Amino acid sequence: MIAETVCSAVSAAGLGIAIVTAYRKRYLAAVRIAAYSLVPIGLVMTGVVEWLADTAFSPTAWAGFGVLGLAWVLFMTTRAVERRRGGGTRKERRAAAREAGRSDAVAPAAAAPSLGQGTRPATRPAPPASRGDDDFSDIEAILKKHGI
Repeated sequence: MIAETVCSAVSAAGLGIAIVTAYRKRYLAAVRIAAYSLVPIGLVMTGVVEWLADTAFSPTAWAGFGVLGLAWVLFMTTRAVERRRGGGTRKERRAAAREAGRSDAVAPAAAAPSLGQGTRPATRPAPPASRGDDDFSDIEAILKKHGI
């Protein structure tokens, strides 16, 4: 009941400001102000304000928001753990999966005779080292540097 009264007062005040603005021959601004001032009364008439008021004072609704927040925290925690395990970003995982699919489909030496000799090195570059091993060696070096 209070929310409806406040919304009606805000709409009436906005329409009054729109009339004053129109009196000053700023018609475009007056119409825009009138449009904004009609929104609160429209929300009251559609029942949105009553629904929001019921939701705001409902313990069940707040418990629901708490559950949604908990779900979001759990989701973000699992994403962080997945990234720390070396999964990388989504793009990196997809690129690695595509690369693994391509290298298995065709043998590396199958196309070598058609290229001719000397045009391409016979050996492939070594794959990058495992991220976990490098990380631990860096950490060990830092700890030794600080005497720990």
